[in-house]
Amino acid sequence: MAASVLRSACGPLRLGVACLCRRRPPRSLWARARRLPGPVGSARSVVAASGAGALGSDRYCMELLRKRDYEGYLCSLLLPAGSRSSAFALRAFNVELAQVKDSVSEKTIGLMRMEFWKKTVDDIYCDSPPQQPVALELWKAVKRHNLTKRWLMKIIDEREKNLDDKAYRNIQELENYAENTQSALLYLTLEILGVKDLHADHAASHIGKAQGIVTCLRATPYHGSRRRVFLPMDICMLHGVSQEDFLRKNQDKNVRDVIFDIASQAHLHLKHARSFHKSVPVKAFPAFLQTVALEDYLKKIQRVDFDIFHPSLQQKNTLLPLSLYIQSWRNRY
Repeated sequence: MAASVLRSACGPLRLGVACLCRRRPPRSLWARARRLPGPVGSARSVVAASGAGALGSDRYCMELLRKRDYEGYLCSLLLPAGSRSSAFALRAFNVELAQVKDSVSEKTIGLMRMEFWKKTVDDIYCDSPPQQPVALELWKAVKRHNLTKRWLMKIIDEREKNLDDKAYRNIQELENYAENTQSALLYLTLEILGVKDLHADHAASHIGKAQGIVTCLRATPYHGSRRRVFLPMDICMLHGVSQEDFLRKNQDKNVRDVIFDIASQAHLHLKHARSFHKSVPVKAFPAFLQTVALEDYLKKIQRVDFDIFHPSLQQKNTLLPLSLYIQSWRNRY
């Protein structure tokens, strides 16, 4: 029943690529990856201060992203050449923060690490970044593009609040978290691309919320293996589902209905974001390529009738690089 409802509500969940095969696209994504340039400083102080201690900091960020945020890595490769290194720095910064929660055994240690990043951002805007590769690359990005400090701090603050192992009370709480992390990351990416547009900001807000919801869904099996459940409690209660049902990998209809409701909310945000398509400057489209991966996951979970623990959902989509490239070539999001 859940699947049939989403089929009517989620009509746009289709990516037609067959018709594109009639034309041969230019360079492949892999060619771009091999020829990826290093960061180019726009200010003499940036280049001079890099020194021997910063050699390889750009490569460090790129490798961190490739290992920990592969989809973000692919999307960054498709940005204009002058923006890639800054995007790698920004996403590497996000990865560093995201890793804190799972890499510490005590909340106090996590708070100390977050405090380090707060001070690092303050130091970056005082032109005295610490000799840490992500911090150095983020400093260069701030110098090149005059990035808004408020968004960087919002990401840290929200990640810090999320150190508590508590489920989201409702879907709005999850969306607020996504807005202050994923959407903030997109606002900064738009600044890197030199885009200042209200419609682009609205699209970024909805895409970030969709990203946060999908990330929460995708991480459910992993969190369950660690005896944790973060899915919105209001939706679980609506369907009479307890956290223990997810810990036991229960596949009853009520459990799948919970996933259906949450996935539908992510789809709705994607639909809203695409409603701005004709108003958003084309220059902003590369920032929104992650919609390809989001749509791919929503299609896959629909095919398995919203069984969040189905093995196919844990498999990497080997065609994702091609899908991303085609979407970029079409100037769509």
